Amino acid sequence: MSDRPRTQSSPANAPLAMMLSLADSRLPVGGHVHSGGVEQAIADGFIRTAADLADFLYRRVTTSGLVAASVAAAVTDGVLEVAAAQREMDARTPSAAARKASLAQGRGMVRLARRMFPDHDWSAHKPTTHLPVISGSIGAASSLSGFHTALVLVYTTMSGSATAGQRLLALDPADVSIMIAELGAECERVAAEAAVGLADLSDPILDVFAERHERQPMPLFMS
Repeated sequence: MSDRPRTQSSPANAPLAMMLSLADSRLPVGGHVHSGGVEQAIADGFIRTAADLADFLYRRVTTSGLVAASVAAAVTDGVLEVAAAQREMDARTPSAAARKASLAQGRGMVRLARRMFPDHDWSAHKPTTHLPVISGSIGAASSLSGFHTALVLVYTTMSGSATAGQRLLALDPADVSIMIAELGAECERVAAEAAVGLADLSDPILDVFAERHERQPMPLFMS
């Protein structure tokens, strides 16, 4: 029998561990079935090489990633209530397909939140919720700062798309890991910017990829 001490603790008591958990690719929120536009970008010839993928990741992090992270940070820091944050995300996500992907992952995150914080009231996230909004609420419940919630969201936005690109282009996993590490400083910069206030950037080509992808007959990813 193990001698490991059995202690009862809340995720809110371990914010660093909570950050690591939320940034884990194994988090069961359905993110692994979303490429964030990478699949369509490859199909359209926008991404052909590892260098192209790195450029795409940088572009996504500094535009849609920044916007999503800024909403999440605002919810974590109490600047935005959930209902207002949902409206802000709707207004900042012109593509219906992109909104659908955000809401799908949001549902998965709500299910996880209810398991992690069973005593917390998550009713504000019914009937649907955007991924950045529920991420912001979990950040608040975990005693994270807006910056750290934003950092988790930006990092997972980037790393999830990087992993999709690795699979679709059959890239060397080591090359992609280095790519993710090299983008780490940019993720921190974007998260710091996101924590300052709501971002209003838009990247039409990402919306185009999202809409075109939804019309694909047999895509490998949901978005």
